[in-house]
Amino acid sequence: MGKKSRKRQSESPRPKRVEVPFVERPFEGLPGETDWVAMREVVPSATATVRTTAEYGSREVVVATMLPELWPALHREDGTVLVGLQTAAKSGDASRDVAAALLLALDAEPGAPVLNLGILEPGPRLQDVLDLTVPFEPVVHDDFAFWLAADQERDAEVTAAIEQSSEGIVPTVKVAGVESAYWCRMGREFLRWARPEPQEAVLDAFARLHARRESELEEGARFVGAFRTSGILVPVWELVPGTEADELAGPCAEFEKRLEAALAETGPLDADARRARAGIVSRQVTLR
Repeated sequence: MGKKSRKRQSESPRPKRVEVPFVERPFEGLPGETDWVAMREVVPSATATVRTTAEYGSREVVVATMLPELWPALHREDGTVLVGLQTAAKSGDASRDVAAALLLALDAEPGAPVLNLGILEPGPRLQDVLDLTVPFEPVVHDDFAFWLAADQERDAEVTAAIEQSSEGIVPTVKVAGVESAYWCRMGREFLRWARPEPQEAVLDAFARLHARRESELEEGARFVGAFRTSGILVPVWELVPGTEADELAGPCAEFEKRLEAALAETGPLDADARRARAGIVSRQVTLR
């Protein structure tokens, strides 16, 4: 090959990397979408078991809130594959990120963590990789002992690492009988309830309820605002001091009836509801 040919070859442009498109609601279409979001954003320690499709081996995988050192995934020595939701953002599509980590972990040797995802381009998402007939049922934990197999030997260093990581866990309990409602204690007690309906519709419904003084979960449990994350709205209540999670099933069920009625209302908001909505929006936070 002559010098001119080599020069033309070296100067040819490299293929441009294809960016992963941004997806506002990345877990939409998965069973338990709102629980995926809750585990990613508001629950400190929880796991749920999913299964891949036949194309990807029909493997059971443990979805976890967080793994050691924020690893994206881990192929544990006993063969269990764990994938984390609370990791540093990699692309504009959390579903693509988690799916990439999962597939890397399936191919990893037992005992090996996935430390990074490399350069991501468009590819399989969780909606492509998982068997969507399997329900998503989170189990909330008090610590991070699930990082290890039950029969795995724990030396003093491993035990200390788990205990240290678990020290900052906010006590959290999933409320029975309703979807994606989580009680937590952070000095005071709160309820955070991830809603599946479109965000703007939920805001309108809460504005109507707030204007009518019907936004309390129960007497003394006041609605304090909401935050947006992964394309959904998560309303928050400050509960009556000392309220425990097992006391909330009834109030949540009753409130959901009021919310569903407000969601079903059509027509523009009245002046009081518009003011209430503006107040809610001014206090809300968007988590990316």
